[in-house]
Amino acid sequence: MIFSKRQYSGQLRILSVLLFFFLSSIYTTKAKVKLPKVFSSNMVLQRDIPIKIWGWADKKEKIIIIFHGDTTNLRADKKGKWQTELKSMPAGGPFELVVKGDNEIVLTNILVGDVWICSGQSNMEFALNSANNAKEEISNAKFPRIRLFTVRKKTSTKPLEDCNSEGWMVCSPESAPSFSAVGYFFGRKLNNELDVPIGLIHTSWGGTNVETWTSAHSIEQIEGFEGIENELEEFDEDAMVANLRKKLEAIAGPLPDEDLGMKDGSPVWAVPNTNFNSWKEMKIPQLWESAGLKGLDGILWFQKEFELEPMDLLGKIEIHLGPIDDSDITYINGKEIGRTFQKYNESRIYLPDAEAFKVGKNILVVRVEDNGGGGGIWGKPEEMFVKLDNKKIGLSGTWKFKVGKGDFSTSFGPNNMPSLLYNGMINLLIPFAIKGAIWYQGESNANRAYQYRTLFPNMITNWREEWGQGDFPFFFVQLANFMAPSEEPGESAWAELREAQTMTLSLPNTGMATIIDIGEAGDIHPKNKQDVGRRLALSALKIAYNQDVVYSGPTFKEMKIDRNFAIISFDNIGSGLYIKDKYGYVNGFTVAGKDKVFHWAKVHISGDKIIVTCDDVDKPVAVRYGWANNPDDLNLYNLEGLPAVPFRTDTWPGITIDNKYR
Repeated sequence: MIFSKRQYSGQLRILSVLLFFFLSSIYTTKAKVKLPKVFSSNMVLQRDIPIKIWGWADKKEKIIIIFHGDTTNLRADKKGKWQTELKSMPAGGPFELVVKGDNEIVLTNILVGDVWICSGQSNMEFALNSANNAKEEISNAKFPRIRLFTVRKKTSTKPLEDCNSEGWMVCSPESAPSFSAVGYFFGRKLNNELDVPIGLIHTSWGGTNVETWTSAHSIEQIEGFEGIENELEEFDEDAMVANLRKKLEAIAGPLPDEDLGMKDGSPVWAVPNTNFNSWKEMKIPQLWESAGLKGLDGILWFQKEFELEPMDLLGKIEIHLGPIDDSDITYINGKEIGRTFQKYNESRIYLPDAEAFKVGKNILVVRVEDNGGGGGIWGKPEEMFVKLDNKKIGLSGTWKFKVGKGDFSTSFGPNNMPSLLYNGMINLLIPFAIKGAIWYQGESNANRAYQYRTLFPNMITNWREEWGQGDFPFFFVQLANFMAPSEEPGESAWAELREAQTMTLSLPNTGMATIIDIGEAGDIHPKNKQDVGRRLALSALKIAYNQDVVYSGPTFKEMKIDRNFAIISFDNIGSGLYIKDKYGYVNGFTVAGKDKVFHWAKVHISGDKIIVTCDDVDKPVAVRYGWANNPDDLNLYNLEGLPAVPFRTDTWPGITIDNKYR
């Protein structure tokens, strides 16, 4: 075929356009060199061991890494992944890291020091801005050689390779407030004592169990967890959410996507003429998860009626509702009388104007919003009442409720299956070189304390194997005292969990911070995080850094029976035993005979031993110390001020021995 000059020119233009788009597509699909987010400016790299660095690029792409005067050349593999090691370095900095491929990455202000993982549940997540003396602590948080990195929350059924994070930040009054308080106080102590840069990687999630932080391959080796890897592979989240919605709607009714109780900012479900007949009923106080609505977040409206007499309106009237998780807006007869935002543990006490009330029936409506975890009006019955000048009207009991908005964005929670947080928040940090880890968790496993004896050391071993750094130091916090103090000796799931934690010290290079003396009966999140971080740091100074410090309170060594006396010996007595009581009374000991019935004991110190006796027990067989959810009056310490570790001498089956994952 013969083309004219015009035809040839047109064909040439078409070919040029096609060639342009072809070459453009090749250029735009070429992968840039990329680092995981745990590598960023301001980071701390681990001293004295080879530094592993990895990332992604185009397949077979040539990579050049320049750090501290050394140049490393390598190529990405067929899948575009690459990894290498930089030589070990002593503490120092700041340095610059350059990674070159088709593009160039330059990271600055890098220090070399010690890197610690800070993980667990809500007490590790607990932020500095909520700790004791928060304002002063934050203003003093000026530590340029402490660096902070936070892994954002993420569940995954498969191991992820990278996280969502804002990167490393220099510790300052601007960056520290939202960081883990325990992590911060731990890092501050080490930085002050060692004078080396400290990097803290915070990866925690409130309310989580230990098995979600363990890899599927590891956890399925434990009895009761067989087949977890296959279950994760086959898991259908959409089907799970659909089934959950069906279950919740059967209990609570429709679950709207938007809050139908509000219209243009006005509370259409709080006005006096609202028809509450179709609303469901719920016993209050309690978290709505405990009322069958597990997995539901969003907005629930609660309604309660109470009667007032003419004389009641002559004085001041207060509305007491106890704590509400997380936020509320409260109305009387359609009039807003108060609101509180994101304070799950703060009691609501509102003082409405007198005109909000009327003689006869008054309608109290509370709009409760919860965005994760537990939700609802959850305190104690005695905290809920209308306070008048001369009487109280109780508000606990049956309330009516209706779902304003049903939120399923967090319905697939971290405890739905094992390994979800290992996959989503730990795997992506490996093999970033670290010094060790600190851990604060156990509350969510208390009802399976016997199983925790296996689960917890298994998780530690799992992390150590995956990191490939041998038995790196691992330090953890023993559960604090919590809940109402016990008036009589008895069994305790929390005591059994503490025992399981103590037993985990059989693993090498582990240490435990005992905080049985700084908990709060009414708050599972004690605010004294300073002592928690300090006691963890003492374990680190002793075990990880070989310093000559007393790092533990007295720990049970042995018991000997002499007639009707039980003689208890201890390790870790430091400079000697010490009783924090001006009269010398020792609290918290119980003793039992062969009938296994425990009685409060009389105790006195004899040198470095404790002598235990009881008028009700002629022949003692077993002794326990601090064996309760909240043994709030314990006063046995060493002279260094560290509390004795709760213990028992018996091995009798406890109340959690038969509780399993499934």
